Amino acid sequence: MIFKVFYQKKFNQVPVREFTESLFVEGESEADVRKKLASRNYNIEFVTPVSGAYLDYEQQSEDFNVESI
Repeated sequence: MIFKVFYQKKFNQVPVREFTESLFVEGESEADVRKKLASRNYNIEFVTPVSGAYLDYEQQSEDFNVESI
């Protein structure tokens, strides 16, 4: 399953919407994805599964890249 992760690069900074970044990660569950990203020290705001039409839409972007960690 593919998840979209919204995060801030600096863990110790208050989240500011303008600095939110996103990435796609392959994992079994939200907890699995959070565990895989723990070593990166990101301030994860939200993790959501991506499938169906939403995944098709995201794949149309030239920046679409699924990280397999």
